[in-house]
Amino acid sequence: MLDANLKQQLSQYLAMLREPIELVASLGQDAKSAETRELLTTIADLSDKVTATFDGDDARKPSFIIRRASDAGAWVRFAGVPLGHEFTSLVLALLWAGGHPPKVSEEVLAQIRSLEGSFDFEMYFSLSCHNCPDVVQALTLIALNNPHVTVTLIEGGAFQDEVEARGVMAVPAVFLNGEMWASGKMSAEEILAKLDTGADARAAAKLAGKDPFEVLVIGGGPAGASAAIYTARKGFSTGLAAERFGGQVQDTMGIENFISVPYTEGPKLAAALEQHVKEYEIDVMNLARAEQLIPAKELGGYHEVVFTNGASLKARSLILTTGARWRNLGVPGEAEYRTKGVAYCPHCDGPLFKGKRVAVIGGGNSGVEAAIDLANIVGHVTLIEFDPKLRADQVLQDKLRSMSNVEIIVSAQTTEVTGDGEKVNGLSYKNRETGGEKHIELEGVFVQIGLVPNTEWLKNSGLALSPRGEIMVDEKGATNLPGVFAAGDATTVPYKQIIIAMGEGSKAALSAFDYLIRNETPAEIAQAA
Repeated sequence: MLDANLKQQLSQYLAMLREPIELVASLGQDAKSAETRELLTTIADLSDKVTATFDGDDARKPSFIIRRASDAGAWVRFAGVPLGHEFTSLVLALLWAGGHPPKVSEEVLAQIRSLEGSFDFEMYFSLSCHNCPDVVQALTLIALNNPHVTVTLIEGGAFQDEVEARGVMAVPAVFLNGEMWASGKMSAEEILAKLDTGADARAAAKLAGKDPFEVLVIGGGPAGASAAIYTARKGFSTGLAAERFGGQVQDTMGIENFISVPYTEGPKLAAALEQHVKEYEIDVMNLARAEQLIPAKELGGYHEVVFTNGASLKARSLILTTGARWRNLGVPGEAEYRTKGVAYCPHCDGPLFKGKRVAVIGGGNSGVEAAIDLANIVGHVTLIEFDPKLRADQVLQDKLRSMSNVEIIVSAQTTEVTGDGEKVNGLSYKNRETGGEKHIELEGVFVQIGLVPNTEWLKNSGLALSPRGEIMVDEKGATNLPGVFAAGDATTVPYKQIIIAMGEGSKAALSAFDYLIRNETPAEIAQAA
């Protein structure tokens, strides 16, 4: 099951175990159970600190528990074979159970250990989902550090009947105490914020106690990370407040156009950005969602940003890098059937539609790439494009047209996503040339129609926005407000690309540096008065 290279890697990781661990499997007579037995036997053979037994009695077969030999009360269960994107999650579960310290702050670990109440989590993932490992690893961390939290991590492909019975049509999907609790990518901090009712108040108090920054970056994607590094290197006190570090890069699968790096994946790049930021004295504040901008009253004065938890931060200069998110169709049925057949990530949710009929909305590169990817998994793909022709690169169009289970419909305006109250059962569209209405029966709709900037919070601030809601910037990344700069996908700069966002972030940082050295500080302004 594991090739020689993976075995060697695993052997090196298992050498880091500080105390014995136990693997307890519940197996049936099926092929997946045989694979699980082989995997666990291999792991046990690679370390004298690991024992594997096969006498478990859990109803889900195959499944297995990972726990410390000295503490049977704290455990995590995998149902299915956690390979593919989840191999790293398996390795981390083994290491954490064996006493190897996780790379999280003591503050987070203390919050996990202090959780009160009993929490029984079940989380569904797919092996091709690049968003799932973060949730798998976050829940694993919590379960192994709090005996009142149990976690079962279920590979949907191995339990298809269960997935369909519970109406899971998008992953990651998290159930708590038997009820649907959350879907989509979440960090340990985000999960704790939902479980811990006092977390918001503590976070607000922590933010409110901070001194003003010379530069405050709002947003933690490529533009924000680049801006923060550049200002910190100039010796300025720098803060970076983000709702989620990494931004939309975290949701990106293959990246092949980041110059000098032939191929990487979004989560890997986001992790590298975070590690680079940590090399500098940058105050990173996660789970901080900006709600209001209050501009400085005088040149060189403090700008203020208010957050949804009620706290606020001040800075002499701001760099806004809040990025963008997937654009919604805005038609009846889309919101109602989100995660019930309406999806936005073909890599994550495609395997849940194996053999079924789906539609992809959007004929740009992302839409055509999604259709190609899905055509290898599902029974049939209908690609629907609003314009009279596809807008994707010709090489992608040629690949799509070569696939036998794909239909392309152009000049089509999607008007409604239909369903039976529980899940999607079709899609209606209007032919823009004839005006005729048509309906397609299908089980899934993947929306790939571009981006919308995350700038709603700026609309009453006096900051100039374009008709599309983008922050208007000049060639230096400056906005119409002195001391406020912006970069990345939230701005009017064309071509929303990671490498462009990084360059624009560094440009905005250099412009902020120029602004700060040319204008008096608030203390100097007060003294002059």
